[in-house]
Amino acid sequence: MTDPTAHRTARRPTPLYTRVVSGASSAAGVSLSEVLGALSYALDLTEGQPPGHTVRSCLIGMRIADSLDLSPADRSALYYALLLKDAGCSSNAARMAAVFGADDRFIKPRMKVVDWHDRLRLAVNTARNAGAGRSIFARVRHFVAVARTKNLTRDLIAVRCDRGAGIARRLGFPEATASAIQSLDEHWCGLGYAEGLAGDSIPLLARICNIAQTVDAFLASGGPDAALRVVRRRRGTWFDPQLAAIVLSWRKDSTWWRTIRRDDAAALVLTAEPADHVERADDARLDEVALAFADIIDAKSPYTYRHSARVAGYARAIAGALGIDETEQRRIYRAGLLHDVGKLGVSSRILDKNGSLTPEEWAEVRRHPDNTFAILSRVTAFASFAWTAAIHHEKLDGSGYSWGLEGSRIDQSARLLAVADIYDALTSDRPYRPGLSPADAVRILEKDAGTKLCARSIDAVRELTRAGEWRV
Repeated sequence: MTDPTAHRTARRPTPLYTRVVSGASSAAGVSLSEVLGALSYALDLTEGQPPGHTVRSCLIGMRIADSLDLSPADRSALYYALLLKDAGCSSNAARMAAVFGADDRFIKPRMKVVDWHDRLRLAVNTARNAGAGRSIFARVRHFVAVARTKNLTRDLIAVRCDRGAGIARRLGFPEATASAIQSLDEHWCGLGYAEGLAGDSIPLLARICNIAQTVDAFLASGGPDAALRVVRRRRGTWFDPQLAAIVLSWRKDSTWWRTIRRDDAAALVLTAEPADHVERADDARLDEVALAFADIIDAKSPYTYRHSARVAGYARAIAGALGIDETEQRRIYRAGLLHDVGKLGVSSRILDKNGSLTPEEWAEVRRHPDNTFAILSRVTAFASFAWTAAIHHEKLDGSGYSWGLEGSRIDQSARLLAVADIYDALTSDRPYRPGLSPADAVRILEKDAGTKLCARSIDAVRELTRAGEWRV
């Protein structure tokens, strides 16, 4: 394997967040809280939230739990519900962008702070945000589309919470974690979504998650005073009055409010995990985490369904054909699953655009490898392949992006990952064309063999395609 420090002679990426290294590997596995806490920054990206929203929400929720008589099992279930509360957030991004006619990352945080119970204010905010940045005609058209779409908010929340709860179950968390995510947007008064549950019929852990995420949304935009005002105003409507009273009791704790807004909140959240229910992840569970986040990535666009899983499978098959050992194959497989995690920070309007991209849109797309590197390098267990995953758009002649690497600066694993990514893109349907046949895709790859792309990897693709031995 190429020395992972070899890229340092290239222009270094500027990480979006400060890397936190903790939870070192052991025979028992790595810290699952560190893995999910670090990956939660990818969820913040697609929600349009400031970096660290998820971990701050977790700190807020766990402080609420300190005031309640929760069992150790419930505290653990709550902790992971808070870290995974937005796991389904990418699944409604495409529809939200299409209906509102605006960047989903712009719309989501602005609609998140609106009181849905105030119909007039909701209408005003919808009018302000629908079709943002477009002509008056387009803005009116999208406002009318939003207004006329029956049950839009409920449906958007339902798909998000269903997907998030499903991911929690898939990762082996208890039903209490899944149900907390499922009922995340229910309100104490019964006017929330998706089921309209009220009062004590809403799972307690969901009530905690709801108030915690709202407190952080207002904390980020207006500080502690704004956060406390919204809790006071929504007590008994959005929020369980008992939980609201707990948060309001923190009014004078200025030291704590400053602490959770520090840059090292990601480190603090690791100490908030219940000590008697520490979750560890072995290689099999890390693979499941990577697969789950691959699904989160691909849910961002209807045109990328299973793209990450296919790329990972193609890359592993190419690596096997090239005689690469099984340990490296697993590293390549995980890099393939997570190579596009940075695309969670790209607008769905761009990803799903049926036509040529503007220079500004291309610039946004070309930044996603930087995001991939910044996110994966935060995770101790994934740091070894962060660079490989991030440089999957580099070309041997230096014409790729984001760093313009060439030749020996691109390791073998990254070279074959690039071929796997292009092969899947060519054979998959896109908004502007149907997918090509495997034979046609290989012919296109061969045009760049040895100049832009790895000739050995293309040879392997050709042989695997001819033999019908792709297993992805």
